[in-house]
Amino acid sequence: MFVIALILFVAGMLLTGLAFNVAGLEALVFAGGIILVSLALAIPVHFPQRR
Repeated sequence: MFVIALILFVAGMLLTGLAFNVAGLEALVFAGGIILVSLALAIPVHFPQRR
């Protein structure tokens, strides 16, 4: 689960930064980045590792 959360976090950060270079869809790309980062942070909270 850590790898999935890490991939979502990095992709969300990239989308958030890319939003300023996309003409016409800035708000949609920025919101998508925020949603991906939120999902990445929610995964470890809702699916804790069982040892």
